[in-house]
Amino acid sequence: MGGNRVTFPHPISPRDASVSLDLLTAHAQARATFQVRLLHQAGKLPPSVVLARYKPLLFRSNPPTYMSEDFLQPLPYLHADDSLVVECDITVIKEPELALIPTTFDIKVPPSDLSHNLRQLLDTGDESDVAFEVRGEVFPAHKLVLAMRSRVFKADLFGPMGDRARKTIPIEDMQPAVFGALLHFIYTDSLPSMDHLVGDDAEEMVKHLLVDADRYAMERMKVLCESILCRTLNVRNVTTTLALADQHQCCRLKDACLDFIASPDRTDDVVASEGYACLKRSCPAVIADIFERATKSRKI
Repeated sequence: MGGNRVTFPHPISPRDASVSLDLLTAHAQARATFQVRLLHQAGKLPPSVVLARYKPLLFRSNPPTYMSEDFLQPLPYLHADDSLVVECDITVIKEPELALIPTTFDIKVPPSDLSHNLRQLLDTGDESDVAFEVRGEVFPAHKLVLAMRSRVFKADLFGPMGDRARKTIPIEDMQPAVFGALLHFIYTDSLPSMDHLVGDDAEEMVKHLLVDADRYAMERMKVLCESILCRTLNVRNVTTTLALADQHQCCRLKDACLDFIASPDRTDDVVASEGYACLKRSCPAVIADIFERATKSRKI
């Protein structure tokens, strides 16, 4: 836009002069197209030489981006004072802006109902293709859902040693309520409500579910049970919980139990408990862990 007068030494060779275009605004970018012309000595547009025409280019200030063009044989356009008149037309292209939706038209997205739908599938037994018999109680289920959630179920139902034609599978060493809670977690990724359980029944249910989570290689369910048991530790149950954690390789729960016992205001009460005597008989190696943790806590 407009002409810029540039003075060069005389005579000018074909590669003595060039023109460049760059963006000077800091921390900015712009898309532009431009045309560079070399004006005749008379200063009028015709005749003139178009040195370059560029398609839209993106210019950035950091890092700088610029285009340059060498003059070719500018001598016919050289003025008496050894100057050249270069005209550069620049067109900055405005980028389209995304239209913002007014807040009055904001659309509320409902929460996911996937777990609810899967829970209904479990409750109704629609299209079930397998059933589990647990102490006389039958639980219909869906092989694909079970296989998706547990690699143990996948191996049992679809592996080379499994029987794909089986319609009923007996489950040993498990209470119906525990197996029902296991299926609830498989279908909904959450434990069922235990508000109806009283006393220590809820704690026992969680311990059974931890054992079954380990049995069916369901790591998230196992960690969830560990977390619940960590929050219910007391002098009376810490030794049985420690034995359970050691047996099923629950490192986080085991560390919580050891830290609980190693606390100076609890150690004597735990050692004097009946559960500690049982722990010495059933898991003698854990006793060494207790003393090691207690020794470390005294040194801190």
